[in-house]
Amino acid sequence: MPVRVVENSAPSQVSGANLGHTSPPACTLLSVGQAFSGTQNVSSVQKDEAWRVNVRIQGCDLDHGYLCGTMEALNVPMADTPVVTFWEGEIVDAKNYTFFTGKWEASPEDDIRHWTKFPSFSPLVGQVEADGGKSLDLSNYQYIFMRWKEQYFVNVGTDCGLTIAGFYYVCFSCNDGSINGFYYDPNSSPFQKLELKSTNEVLCHDNGE
Repeated sequence: MPVRVVENSAPSQVSGANLGHTSPPACTLLSVGQAFSGTQNVSSVQKDEAWRVNVRIQGCDLDHGYLCGTMEALNVPMADTPVVTFWEGEIVDAKNYTFFTGKWEASPEDDIRHWTKFPSFSPLVGQVEADGGKSLDLSNYQYIFMRWKEQYFVNVGTDCGLTIAGFYYVCFSCNDGSINGFYYDPNSSPFQKLELKSTNEVLCHDNGE
């Protein structure tokens, strides 16, 4: 949710005859209730700036490549209160979603430019350039790639001075629960980096036990 500004172990490749795509690894750190904390760099040509950010996962359905949650941005200069948004995510699993976005004003070139910002994407780039990664088996890869799209502001109006027109390219590490992301919006400063760590804090639900 940047300021509204305008400024100029590797996965295996499977054959086409055996596309037995399976869901990404069921990371315990990528589950409902998990919380993450960190920063988003919103620096522009004019100034360096970073906001503290908290994220909590509210829903996760790996079989359908879906997850959702809330994002809270603190110390936002033009806001009197932390700004909370609700987002929905697409998990790149070569079954429900590929590395090519196909919407939100993102071209395949934009996709490659952002995915290659993640070192863990390096082993995949050749196949993704060829077919969007449709022939990759990501089920045992220790990184999960996603897109997060903020849908609406939860506690402020659309006149808050922030924009949610863009989306995040996200890489989640199953090893330590860290999240790195880059915000894409043609009308915002490029490559605004999101860096989050798991807080090991889980919002508990009463399961009757």
